[in-house]
Amino acid sequence: MADKKTLAYYQDHANEFVRDTKNVSFGKVQSRFLEKLPKKGLILDFGCGTGRDSLAFSKAGYEVDAADGSPAMVNQCRASGMDARLLLFEDLKARDTYDGVWACSSLLHCSRDELSRVIPKVFQALKPGGWFYCSFKYGEFEGERNGRFFCDQTESSLLPLLKSAGFGDTEMWQSRDVRPGRSEQIWLNALSQKKPL
Repeated sequence: MADKKTLAYYQDHANEFVRDTKNVSFGKVQSRFLEKLPKKGLILDFGCGTGRDSLAFSKAGYEVDAADGSPAMVNQCRASGMDARLLLFEDLKARDTYDGVWACSSLLHCSRDELSRVIPKVFQALKPGGWFYCSFKYGEFEGERNGRFFCDQTESSLLPLLKSAGFGDTEMWQSRDVRPGRSEQIWLNALSQKKPL
């Protein structure tokens, strides 16, 4: 179940969120993801936010399905020039559809229990051999922080969720927040593959 307070936060703070994230350079991680995918493949930007990453993927020649649970974020993504649709994480129904699913700083708003249901939906949505990228604030905190719900992750908490969903090969690495003034924040990144046929 989507956290209503978190969705309301993005509805009320859309312009502020755009200022903080739209022009952040994230090319290295995007490239690390794209090099796993077939050229012109189909990507689900799962929690597309401002559309920053959707636009980058589209410009790189990929087909993008941009989706977010917040109407304000869908509108911001559309304003950036991308088509986007309203989709809550738990409502993902696709099967064997995407070459890649990109969930950058989005699934961190799901509880651990919700993640155990949503990550298998991502697995089902991917084509065999497809790749899933996700990122979380690093740590063990779960609860409300600054008006939004967060569920932080460590390698030892995230890997079992990915494995139990069916994912095989997984790369994990830590990184610092690239937004100005936030370099003290550590993030956990994961790239996981659905086993090829």
